[in-house]
Amino acid sequence: MFQEKFPEKIPNRLAIKLTPDGERILKQQHHPWIFSESIRKINKEAEAGDIAIIFDGKNNTVLAVGLYDPDSPIRIKMLHFGGGAAINRDFFEQKISQAFLIRRELLLTDTNSYRLIFGENDGFPGLIADVYAEVLVLKLYSGIWFPFLKIILELLVEISGCTCVVLRLSRNLQSTAGIDFKDGDILYGQLKNEEVEFKEHGIRFSANVIKGHKTGFFLDHRPNRKKVGKMSKNKRVLDVFSYAGGFSVHALVNDAKEVTSVDISAQALEIAKMNAGLNSYTGKHQTETGDAFEVMQNFINKKVVFGIVVIDPPSFAKAKNEIAIAKRKYAQLASLGARLTAPKGILVLASCTSRITAEEFFQINEETLAQSGRKFTLIEKTGHDVDHPVTFKEGAYLKCGYYVAE
Repeated sequence: MFQEKFPEKIPNRLAIKLTPDGERILKQQHHPWIFSESIRKINKEAEAGDIAIIFDGKNNTVLAVGLYDPDSPIRIKMLHFGGGAAINRDFFEQKISQAFLIRRELLLTDTNSYRLIFGENDGFPGLIADVYAEVLVLKLYSGIWFPFLKIILELLVEISGCTCVVLRLSRNLQSTAGIDFKDGDILYGQLKNEEVEFKEHGIRFSANVIKGHKTGFFLDHRPNRKKVGKMSKNKRVLDVFSYAGGFSVHALVNDAKEVTSVDISAQALEIAKMNAGLNSYTGKHQTETGDAFEVMQNFINKKVVFGIVVIDPPSFAKAKNEIAIAKRKYAQLASLGARLTAPKGILVLASCTSRITAEEFFQINEETLAQSGRKFTLIEKTGHDVDHPVTFKEGAYLKCGYYVAE
């Protein structure tokens, strides 16, 4: 049932030695990234997906195994530490089985959407696999996976039970010459509709698996959406940077009196309205299209307040030189949110900027809210859901705080 012809290239095996610092970090941290400047010696010309065998610089014993990526400053994406390993079907089957086992608890709930493979955190650097009902969306960020694609897809289909596989490619791969695949290819089965309906703790949503952001939906905030929903009965809720309305829909289904979804994208707000329409609710749902900072200030000018304010912006710092600006934006959002939160209301502040740590984010919130002239009490901090395990420092990006106003 596979629709495409997969590459038949057999990866080369590379012998690699690292600089002393690179070798020390590898041994001490088992970090999944090895940068180009850490490579001291390589025995032959290499291509994407070649198997990089890393040897000890002194005694030539095998330290670890990864995949070579000539198109990235992260030159080797690591797969295995502590000696050698055969990178074959059995190797990938074990890793995918371990990943699925971690998600079993989630799948016992009324949920049929989940992240099956979370990149480096599940031992697959540069590869994401999300499941929406019976459709699996594979998102690739690196060409290292093309030589192994058919094996990995067969295993993912087998363990997930999905009847369709959609391939999504990062922008850099879409523009890479020599790749026979394109973004949105159906690799397995048939896709009846690019809008795929699924359930999240019993609430219905849809994901556009062909044109949607990332793989079509943001699954990482699942527990926070559920939590906000449970707090929303009879309240007015503001969902800022709402995108497809995740928080909004949970609030509506849980009997919020009124929900306002704010996003700069009119198309995203149409998706939010569509997702709300997949469910039954009695409250009022309204949308505001525009820059979030301006929309929030307009509400403040009108002296409008909400029982729950959720502020969940996109990443503000894609590069190191954007960190300072990102911190100022988070402070500004916390300040605006504080002024929009009703007495005894709840302000929910979230960040998905990996370059800003949880400690830094919560410190920004604490300092900003302390200057608001009102007392806010932090009642809970949350992070990734079970299907987004974190196994290395850079893998932790999501943080969320719940603050109750006086």
